[in-house]
Amino acid sequence: MKSEIKVPVMGESVSEATISVFLATPGSYVDSGQEILELETDKVNQVLYAPASGSLSLKVEVGSSVKVGDVIGFIDTDAKAEEKPPEKKNVPVSQAPPPAPLKIEGAGSRKNGDDFLKGLEKKEQVTDLPKEAPRAVLQEGSHVTRKKMTGLRKTIAARLVEVKNKTAMLTTFNEIDMTSVMEIRSKEQEGFQKRHGVKLGFMSFFVKASVSALKAYPLINSFIDGDEIVTFGSYDIGVAVSTDKGLFVPVVKNCDELSFGAIEQTIGAHAKKAREGGISIDDLKGGSFTITNGGVFGSLLSTPILNPPQSAILGMHSIVKRPVVINDQVIIRPMMYVALSYDHRIVDGREAVLFLNHIKTSLEDPARMLLDL
Repeated sequence: MKSEIKVPVMGESVSEATISVFLATPGSYVDSGQEILELETDKVNQVLYAPASGSLSLKVEVGSSVKVGDVIGFIDTDAKAEEKPPEKKNVPVSQAPPPAPLKIEGAGSRKNGDDFLKGLEKKEQVTDLPKEAPRAVLQEGSHVTRKKMTGLRKTIAARLVEVKNKTAMLTTFNEIDMTSVMEIRSKEQEGFQKRHGVKLGFMSFFVKASVSALKAYPLINSFIDGDEIVTFGSYDIGVAVSTDKGLFVPVVKNCDELSFGAIEQTIGAHAKKAREGGISIDDLKGGSFTITNGGVFGSLLSTPILNPPQSAILGMHSIVKRPVVINDQVIIRPMMYVALSYDHRIVDGREAVLFLNHIKTSLEDPARMLLDL
């Protein structure tokens, strides 16, 4: 009996995928639930699992384009797993039988010479590079390699160009004294970790501060649809996660209803799924505002790019001790530059500056977040 292997539904807006890599060898025996291959879409990668145990047969190759619902192979459930051959025992050299003598038909004869030449030809054929191998071009004394862009990277590139061409993006900056937040983290870290099973990070503070600011300035929780301004009624915040395959922005839903612990747990779970290739379309849908943290890589200042169709994105950066003037005295404080990029078509400079100042005030005096000020 043959069990079909079909391309599954991978989200509302995903209809095509590319075969990225085989995780099991065609013709081999696989167990039910075993990873067979990986599908790459313009949004996420998804692993396909064996629907049953049996011999694997695939009708596609790496790089093939497939559509949702396509039958790309079968599992022959009548096949049985092959028994492993017995392990070879090491035999001492002294006990090993002597090698069989070589049979040479007329040394120096034409037949023997022809066989030798044929052997050389076969070796040359094996060592030839495949035609589809990536080309290496010598250019100005250095080697340049070519590699086809992944579907995800092409989508990222297209979206970045779209933002540049279709929005009036502008960035405003401010700096935050992180003393209060760092003191809370240091004081409460041990108890927080025991209670919630995750560390108390900076991101939950920024998420809560952003929710407070979005409530005060709802235009920033909006987007343009044709000639209409659509304002979100919920506070679903995307948190950018960097992976080997590109940047993902999983969404933490209903942040206004979540505790600091629930926010940190959700962010940690999303980040793990993204880096292990298990992120889903549902995890990436529906964000109304995005936060990205370049500070984890040492960035001091940047202008983050909008995540369409959202109208704004907040950029966090490195915390650096700097001299600042407080009450006419120069004091060293842990400071962070923050950046808010926004679509000037919908958000005026006044709202953007006040929004960022609201976040600054909330983080420098965290009690304001608890009192919803």
